[in-house]
Amino acid sequence: MKTEQLEITTEQERLDAIPERKVRAAPTRYRNPVGKYKVWRSNACIQCGKCMQVCLYGVHIKPQGYPRFLPPRDDLCQGFKCKEIGRFCPDHCPVGALRVDLSPMYESLGDYRWTADLILSTWRMAETGQIPDGDLEYEIGASGGGFDRIRFRFPQASGSLHENRGAGDVPQASPPASLQHGQDAHATEVSTAIDLNRRKENDRPRIQIDIPVYGGGMSFGSVSPITMLARARACAAWNTFSCTGEGGYPERLVPFKDHVITQVATGLFGVREETIQRARIVEFKYAQGAKPGLGGHLLGDKVTPAVAAMRETVTGNALFSPFPFHSVYSVEDHKKHVDWVKQMNPRALIAVKVSTPVDVDMVAVGSYYAGAHIIHLDGSYGGTGAAPDIAKKNIAMPIEYAIPRVHAFLQAEGIRDEITLVASGGIRTAYDAAKAIALGADGVVIGTTELVALGCIRCGNCESGRGCARGIATTDDKLVQKMALPWATQRLINLFNAWHIQFVDILSRFGMKSITELRGRTDLLMHLDYDNHTEK
Repeated sequence: MKTEQLEITTEQERLDAIPERKVRAAPTRYRNPVGKYKVWRSNACIQCGKCMQVCLYGVHIKPQGYPRFLPPRDDLCQGFKCKEIGRFCPDHCPVGALRVDLSPMYESLGDYRWTADLILSTWRMAETGQIPDGDLEYEIGASGGGFDRIRFRFPQASGSLHENRGAGDVPQASPPASLQHGQDAHATEVSTAIDLNRRKENDRPRIQIDIPVYGGGMSFGSVSPITMLARARACAAWNTFSCTGEGGYPERLVPFKDHVITQVATGLFGVREETIQRARIVEFKYAQGAKPGLGGHLLGDKVTPAVAAMRETVTGNALFSPFPFHSVYSVEDHKKHVDWVKQMNPRALIAVKVSTPVDVDMVAVGSYYAGAHIIHLDGSYGGTGAAPDIAKKNIAMPIEYAIPRVHAFLQAEGIRDEITLVASGGIRTAYDAAKAIALGADGVVIGTTELVALGCIRCGNCESGRGCARGIATTDDKLVQKMALPWATQRLINLFNAWHIQFVDILSRFGMKSITELRGRTDLLMHLDYDNHTEK
C-alpha cells in the first residue's frame, strides 16, 4: 500500500515551504561583529577571572584549561549601563587592566537619520527577536526633525518608570521583562492585525494581515534574489506581504504568491497576464517618494543577463522608466487601469502607490473613486536601491505631514473607513510605525529596515552592481552567495517579532486592545517644537 509522503525531501522543497513564525538565534555572518563598545585588556591582566564572574553578557571568555583569556566579545558589551547595577568590569579589575570606550567602528557608522544606535539595535533585533536590553537607542534617530521630534504621551504608570529617550519631561513606562520575551499574558489579548480591504460593497476577498506592516517594492535587479526570497518567506511566516517592485515576478516567488504583491509600474517591466492573475494584491506604482517626478532607475551595471531576460531588455543597458504612465492623465484614465486589472484577476485587491505632492489628498480621493482598496503614500525620506544620487531625496512632502492631511481629507469626504491607508518613506523603527498610525495611517510599508536587518551598513552604493559588499543589494553572482537564504529569512522573522513586542507594549500602555484603536490619535502625540516640553 502506498503511503502519503508528508516530509519535505529535497532542499529546494524545504526552501519553498513557508517557515515557522518562531524566533531562533541568527547571529551575524561576519567574523568580527560590530558593537557599541570596545573593551581593552592590557598586559597587566593577571588572569584572575574576576571580570568573567562579574559580566552578565559573556564578554570575557577563558575556556577551561586555557591559560589566558580570549579577546573580549566587544559586540556583547553593554558598556556603562553595567555601572547602574554595580557590574562594570573595569571597576572590579584588581590591577586596572580593563578599559571600556566607544568602539571606533561604532563611531564611524551611520548618519543622522540612521544612527549607529539604530543600525546596531536593528541588527540585535534581527539576531535575537527581542528588544535590545542595553543602552542602544532603538526608538529614534538624530535627524532633528520628522518622527525624531515626535513623542508619545504615555500615561503615568505605577511601578518602575523611565523617560523615553529624549522625550522631555513626559515619563514613559518600561516594557515588562516578560513582555520582552513574548510571555506576557496581555500580549495575546492585544491585536496588531489590520484589514486591507475595507470597502463596504465589493466582491473582493477580505484580507487581513497579522501585523500593521508589509514590505515595499524592491525589484529583481535592485536587490539580490536571496533578499527577495527571504522577504517573501518571512512575510509568509508573519501572514503579511512583500512586493516584487517593478522588475518582474521571479518564478522562485511563486510558492509564496499568497503573500507577494506584484507591482505594475510605468515601465511595465515583467508585467504579464499570468503574474497579475496569481497575485492577491496588485499595486500600481505612479511615483516614488525618494524621487517623485521621475520613473524608476536601474543602472547598466545591475542589468545582468538574468535581469535583462526578466525585463525583456538588453544586458548592460541602463533602464529608465517613464514618468508618468502615458496612458493615465486623469482619474478616469486611472479607473481604466484599475478596471483592467480587476477584469484580469477577479480576486485581486488594488493598491495605488503615490508620492506626496501638495495635492496628495486629492490624489487619494481620486484613487478611492477609481476603485482602489489601498492607498500607499510614499514620503521623501524613502530609500532606493537603484537610482543615482542626483535623483534621490528632498523633493516630496515629508510623510509625517502627508499622513494627517490625507487622513483628514478622506474623513471629510466620508470615505475614510472604506479605504486602507498605508505609509512609507523613512519608517525605520516600530516607534516610527506606531507614530505613523497615530497620525492617521492604518499601517506602514518598510524597505530599508529589512535590508539593515540583513546586515546593511548604509554605505550608499546600492546602485552599483558590485557596490554592496554584503551581497544584499547586488546582482553579482559571487556577492549574492555571501548570504544564505535560511539565515536571511530568520533575521527578518526575528525583526518582525521584536516589532510586534513593541507594538503590543505601546498599545498596552494606552490600555488599547487593537492597533486599529491607535489610528488617528494625534492627541496621544506631542511634537518637541510645538508642545510646552523641554527636551532633557
